[in-house]
Amino acid sequence: MERLLQPSGIIPAMVTPFDADQQIDEAALRQLTRRLINAEVHGLFCLGTNGEFFSMSFEEKLRVAEIVLEETQGRLPVYVGAGCTSTKESIELAVRLERMGADALSVITPYFLTYTQQELLSHFRMIAEATELPVLLYNIPARTGNSLQPQTVKELSKVPNIVGIKDSSGSFDTILQYIEAAGQNFSVLAGTDSLILPTLMAGGHGAIAATANVFPEVVKSIYDLWKQGELEQAELQQRKLRALRSAFAMGTLPSVLKEAMCMIGLPAGQPRLPVQPLSPSAKEELGRVMDTYLAEVVMATKDQERS
Repeated sequence: MERLLQPSGIIPAMVTPFDADQQIDEAALRQLTRRLINAEVHGLFCLGTNGEFFSMSFEEKLRVAEIVLEETQGRLPVYVGAGCTSTKESIELAVRLERMGADALSVITPYFLTYTQQELLSHFRMIAEATELPVLLYNIPARTGNSLQPQTVKELSKVPNIVGIKDSSGSFDTILQYIEAAGQNFSVLAGTDSLILPTLMAGGHGAIAATANVFPEVVKSIYDLWKQGELEQAELQQRKLRALRSAFAMGTLPSVLKEAMCMIGLPAGQPRLPVQPLSPSAKEELGRVMDTYLAEVVMATKDQERS
């Protein structure tokens, strides 16, 4: 496969299934990978926030990446999270993932401490210099305590293999500033599912979407309809994600997402401790959200059969 130069389209932010003993459920991860490939998404993103990278050992991260790459077999690009708390460990992971055959790396801002923009610049440049793979920056300040400023992103966009950014700040204004600062040859991807269509309309390139674990066809249709100029239909599909996206507040990430997947027969398992499964009341409320969605799917299928 050719090197990925400009990330675009709908790329699911994959969960990592765990079994009852809190170990990686390899069979379930393979099943999820195949399901997303069959939905004809534009790439796969493993070891992100919803993939619970922060609760995994170095070797576990490599195993998750290995499984996804084995199942994908070059049919679509695989983005793998390589960001760690230190530059040294991030480089070590990036190098191992490149040898393994990853198509691109996602590198989250370092976390726990608050860093200056100059420190962040140096961090990302050193990681990019250590690999020939395309690097996707990952901005999620609510989780890391660090935010990449537009001018910093502009400077990093000049590094040949830093090809884009996933923004999960939840701020559309931040996305607009990134697009303006870095230009069209630099991919700006929404990491907040409610902003997929607005990001595309503003000049962004797509989304790395958590809800695509549950509704890959719906999320992909937003991009496809936008490409076809069917903006009204794209907006209708965007609205379908609101209920599930709002439901994420019912529990600690990614408990709601995993429970929603289990409700439709996908063995996502439970989050790793200390994250707890959903409470019975939250599970009941989520069940109503999923019932409404499943009813819409049945109705849409019948409409297609009649036409």
